[in-house]
Amino acid sequence: NVCGLLTRRAHGFYARDAGVAYRKNLGLLRKIMCQESTKFKNVWTTHSASPIAYERGRIYLDNYQCCISSIAQEPRILYQKPKCSKSEKIEDALLLECPLGEMLPNPSDYKSSLIVLTVRNWLLRLSADSGEILEKIYLAGSCCKFRYLSWDTPQEVMVVKSAQNKLPAAARQAGIQQSVLFYLAVFQVLPLSFIGMLEINKKIFGNSVTDVAVSNGILIVMYSMGLVRLYNFQAILEQFMQQPFDLGQEFNWNGQGGVVGKYPFGLPCNIKITDTPPLLFEASSLENAFQIGGYPWHYIITPNKKKHKGVFHICSLKDNTLAKNGIQDMKCCSLEPDWIYFHPDMSGRIIHVGPNLIKVLKLKEVQNNTDQAEIAEDFTIVANRENCVNSAVTVTASGRVVKKRLNLLDDDPEQETFKIVDYEDELDLLSTVAVTQIGADGRAHLDFHCNERGILLKSIPLLESWDVTYSHEVYFDKDLVLHIEQKPNRKFSCYVYQMVCDTAKDDGS
Repeated sequence: NVCGLLTRRAHGFYARDAGVAYRKNLGLLRKIMCQESTKFKNVWTTHSASPIAYERGRIYLDNYQCCISSIAQEPRILYQKPKCSKSEKIEDALLLECPLGEMLPNPSDYKSSLIVLTVRNWLLRLSADSGEILEKIYLAGSCCKFRYLSWDTPQEVMVVKSAQNKLPAAARQAGIQQSVLFYLAVFQVLPLSFIGMLEINKKIFGNSVTDVAVSNGILIVMYSMGLVRLYNFQAILEQFMQQPFDLGQEFNWNGQGGVVGKYPFGLPCNIKITDTPPLLFEASSLENAFQIGGYPWHYIITPNKKKHKGVFHICSLKDNTLAKNGIQDMKCCSLEPDWIYFHPDMSGRIIHVGPNLIKVLKLKEVQNNTDQAEIAEDFTIVANRENCVNSAVTVTASGRVVKKRLNLLDDDPEQETFKIVDYEDELDLLSTVAVTQIGADGRAHLDFHCNERGILLKSIPLLESWDVTYSHEVYFDKDLVLHIEQKPNRKFSCYVYQMVCDTAKDDGS
């Protein structure tokens, strides 16, 4: 129990291994949090005319100019930067955290920092606690517009992607051809170092490319007809790298001289793909929806026809064979489609979410056939619809019989419906947000489930009204719950809940 764990910790049982002590502390937190007497209290609310972002205990307002710590008993401002011009507006951001067990060149590298991308193609590394600029890198001139930040390998390799290049209408009418669709700049982080920049060219990858991404060493290219193609990104770097460059290095490239990462030259495009790289894998899926995961490796697609929307096929990556029971179809009648994804806990399981049902699926070997996997239900979570009566015939107070022409949708607002499913890795809890809306008033609650068996451990009512037509995000971060809501006309609200023990004093006695 909790007292036993505290006693062992006081006696130094975990002194030699900080990792064990940290896991035990999180175990204590989970037990305390799931107690019936523990409540979550709304401690802070704010409203904004600009988007609100959240990253690891920090709330960002005013386009990252204001940073608020949500860890304190009541959220407090960490820093407030002066209002910036439109040319300094931040397009995207990533939080960098110090890697464990590595020697870093600067003391500031050991503290969390924020990588931000500005409108004018500047990549800045800011102190997460003060907003001070630690590093500045100029990416490129007006030839391309960088807009997106993402991880290839989380906290190790970062990718900066441009918006899709489009020629002005006048240039297109003049018959000028635009062959470069996207630019990708790749960096190693902490310490921040330049790996290379490449272009995605329609002469190499085809005319119908709509998007591109890099994830876990794979270059993913998506096409307008639903086709998805995968290439080995590391092999591309090794095969087509013309010359490596370091940040701050003087260079002369294609007749231009400058310093790598400095204004006005920026970064050289030093990876030139001159031939189609070897194809690792391709699949056709509705709306380019494609995911890889599980053990052994499997992928999830929706057959590339509109009539198959909401139907998911789970197939072996090795030989494209459909898993036994690999066609998952909830057959739900709803406005919002169900969704499916590999469980982020790295267990190889699959989460399939519908309006009133959450299925956690697992891959297991088929008996007498080790080459094929079978999809089996691990557990299910069902929405509470005990009071819902969906009868085709109702009787009014006067005794008149009224027949309904239409049945209720599975995600009818007046029925409890799942809207968000997430996983808290440090506490190993599966969290769900379920909403019921009666008239203009919507009520939501956040539930914590055992990630291993799906048992309900705790339910937290969210006090603010929840309108299902608005956009919502809910973050559950250890002892903190944060709800961000976007209303029409760019009105944003943020509600912060913190764990409190329900004492006699709190009850007013």
